[in-house]
Amino acid sequence: MGYWGYYVVGRSDVPLMELDALSQVKGMTLCERAADGWQVWEYPSEDGGGDVGNMNRLAEETGAPALFGYVMDSDCVVVEAAAPESGAWTTCLARDAMAGYLGGNEDGLTVDDYFLEPGDATERAVAWAAESGRTVPEEPLLDVFTADADPSAEMLFFRFLDRLGVVPM
Repeated sequence: MGYWGYYVVGRSDVPLMELDALSQVKGMTLCERAADGWQVWEYPSEDGGGDVGNMNRLAEETGAPALFGYVMDSDCVVVEAAAPESGAWTTCLARDAMAGYLGGNEDGLTVDDYFLEPGDATERAVAWAAESGRTVPEEPLLDVFTADADPSAEMLFFRFLDRLGVVPM
């Protein structure tokens, strides 16, 4: 069985856990602190549940872009992102694996009904990075949005953070 849980990414001079947006979340641990105040926190969730709060509120409180990555059994990642100016968006990493999780959907909805397609996600990610003061090229991001989770969804998520200029690999 693989990893289930959240990664919470934001930028602040104080630990993210001290902010009102995340103050109710218990059991998060700091994974990484990077330049310019970027922080990555982890919240394991073995049962696939749990609540890490609202990333829109986190972005508003910090005045900087924020994102959540929900890893599903180390197979795929739901990415929810927000920024104070450019707003919120949702996509996924390892689309084929995510499609497998949605395969039994009784409404007949597909991965494209739930998540931005790779090209659209790339555009939103570039805007998200720009709002954080970084200029990032589209191609490496598109490569991440179309990649499989090899060797794991967690590694793919951190490759995504690297391409955004948040946490270098």
